[in-house]
Amino acid sequence: MKILFTSVGRRVELMQAFRNAADKLGEDLTIIGADMNTNAPALYFCDRTLKALPIRDPGYIDHLLDYCRGEKVDCLIPTIDTDLLILSQNKERFEDIACKVLIAAPDKVKICRDKNYTADYFISLGLKSPKPVNSVSAVEAMLAAGEISFPVFIKPCDGSSSINAYKVDSLEDLRVYADKIGDYIIQPYIEGREYTIDIFCDYEGKPVYITPRERLAVRAGEVLQTRIEQNDLMIDEMLTLAADFAPSGQITVQLIKDNNSGDNYYIEINPRFGGGAPLSIKAGADSAEAVIRMLRGEKLTFMRGAARDGEIYSRFDQSICINPQG
Repeated sequence: MKILFTSVGRRVELMQAFRNAADKLGEDLTIIGADMNTNAPALYFCDRTLKALPIRDPGYIDHLLDYCRGEKVDCLIPTIDTDLLILSQNKERFEDIACKVLIAAPDKVKICRDKNYTADYFISLGLKSPKPVNSVSAVEAMLAAGEISFPVFIKPCDGSSSINAYKVDSLEDLRVYADKIGDYIIQPYIEGREYTIDIFCDYEGKPVYITPRERLAVRAGEVLQTRIEQNDLMIDEMLTLAADFAPSGQITVQLIKDNNSGDNYYIEINPRFGGGAPLSIKAGADSAEAVIRMLRGEKLTFMRGAARDGEIYSRFDQSICINPQG
């Protein structure tokens, strides 16, 4: 069995999770890591490596297709936002050479990549989400009408990893950040506890694992400490989302539980393995094992509460020498 991960970067934990799952199942798995940077640390935890073309290169997809065809790759799994849409749009081409791509449909990926659409999508499902606007002048009008108050939150329409995302306390600062970001959205700021929900679905988009976890500490948008919280309301709300979104493979959903009302305000969907996904895997919702079982042709069923409730995980950095001298 061969699985190719694109843009592996620092995803060492994810590579280790798939290796552990393969060993547990007794599967002869070849893990292939692709990245433009040949010094990317996760490459050194793969069995084989592929130097990838830039995602914007016109030959990006053909390069991957040629490799997958020649190496008889069984499954391709993306790990960053920037190639999600192009992989989704070309999914059938990979399927034609018997290579599964764990990615949602293009229309759903577009909803995730443009934050203007994400809030409307949540609301269309009956879920709460802070409604965005696209101009400082719109915020000024809402302030005058008493429809919004500071602080507010500004971020790029297609951003990720909390880059250029700011809590803003004044109109003057809002103008500064708006000029800096360019293509942005502005939302009411929700004060509360932050959660990520890891969702894994089979090829047909049927849920297998849904794992809410509180983000206890975060750095640059990636979780440093998390607590598994088997919250029935969050799980039920994500069953509603999954029934419509029907993702193939892993997605992560982010929300804030409002301190005052206790309501869940959903803010983001990332249709891929999130950086903290290995934490849910370690807690028992083993989506790496589920991928391997799917590739074997096994039928998967929904396992509510698979991750061990209340477990806390704390992450840390490690280093690896890529050019040993002796």
